[in-house]
Amino acid sequence: MSNIPPEPTASEFTLIERYFAAQGRQRPDVVLGIGDDGALLLPAADQHLVVTLDTLVADVHFFADTDPQGLGHKALAVNLSDLAAMGATPAWITLGLTLPRADALWLARFCQGLFALADRYGVQLVGGDTTHGPGPVISIQAHGFVPPGQALRRDGARPGDVLYVTGTPGDAGLALAAALGTATVAAEHRAFIQQRLERPEPRMAQGLALRGIASAAIDVSDGLAQDLGHVLRRSGVGARLVVDQLPLSPALLAQADRDVALTLALAGGDDYELCFSVPPDRVAQLERVAADWECRCTRLGVITAQPGLHLLRADGHTFPLQRGGYDHFN
Repeated sequence: MSNIPPEPTASEFTLIERYFAAQGRQRPDVVLGIGDDGALLLPAADQHLVVTLDTLVADVHFFADTDPQGLGHKALAVNLSDLAAMGATPAWITLGLTLPRADALWLARFCQGLFALADRYGVQLVGGDTTHGPGPVISIQAHGFVPPGQALRRDGARPGDVLYVTGTPGDAGLALAAALGTATVAAEHRAFIQQRLERPEPRMAQGLALRGIASAAIDVSDGLAQDLGHVLRRSGVGARLVVDQLPLSPALLAQADRDVALTLALAGGDDYELCFSVPPDRVAQLERVAADWECRCTRLGVITAQPGLHLLRADGHTFPLQRGGYDHFN
């Protein structure tokens, strides 16, 4: 696909046929996919359907000159991250794509990134819409399955539960800060943090493994502190989080000001890690399971009956978080 020469114009139907209808994966539960007024899908009778949607907008969620192959990956990854946070197995996606022009090379690379990740997780594109307009604007709706009663939710945390996070939050926030000129990153760390920003890895295996272990979960997209706050409000609880236990990558550890590094880990956003709570009697089970994960799993603190998120240093002093997470309208 990457050898397709640019073309001055292309119809909506040409774009659909050339770039999206010809994908290789065909799931047996897709009766009718792309090419009709709607898809015909065959959900499993003994599963709950999980549906989520995310939109990426040029110059809001990504720089307009971002590599389209990475953008195709990320557009799907952020949706798979939502499914992972609910313990759901991914199945189908629909795509809404608004483009200022029909750029064949951009579309070819976008599809390479999108379908490479889709193939890794057995996902089929079953429909969508392409339009002309300011952009790119990319909306993906993802569908997955979870057995009844096993979905990970935000409202199940209870006092005494232990808090964990996967991976190393803050890396994507550091990459963005470096791009905006507000942080300095050594050359040996630049490729790593750029990868974390542009090609996040959805923690799908971890989300599935947390079924029956975690009491509540959320994916970290707008900043760890802010997203954890959603869990606390939905569960009617609070939390004590020890910021010195945050798992910092070498890139963040190299920052001259540790408080800046900790703030990025708490509020940087775009991490797509999982934050979750585990009842005390399941902690040993969790830590046995997590020993086989390819990413870190770090204990951060504990759920409390007292409302609110209390950020503490190791010595017990309060850590003053000077910024919140991402908010589209603030």
